[in-house]
Amino acid sequence: MSAYIIFDVEIYDMSLYQEFMNGVKPALEASGAKYLSRGGVLKVYEGDWEPRRIVILEFPSVAAWEQFYEGPVYQGLKSIRDQCSSARLVSVEGV
Repeated sequence: MSAYIIFDVEIYDMSLYQEFMNGVKPALEASGAKYLSRGGVLKVYEGDWEPRRIVILEFPSVAAWEQFYEGPVYQGLKSIRDQCSSARLVSVEGV
């Protein structure tokens, strides 16, 4: 079953974030993930959520996502991401 990863990201330093992106894109591809949405125009219809930048990824499974997230490649890149942004992150299984 596919897993969908939803990031709500606020970027503080775009040039450092680009360094993160340059490393994470090939790592995502190697893990079988694909972008479904990345920073497009958004609009809140209900509730008090104030998203900043939404990124939605699809992974083949929750196990594939967790292997990617907990693996050494992403954890090394995450330290860069943490320096230049803050994020909320959830995963949800698909149907």
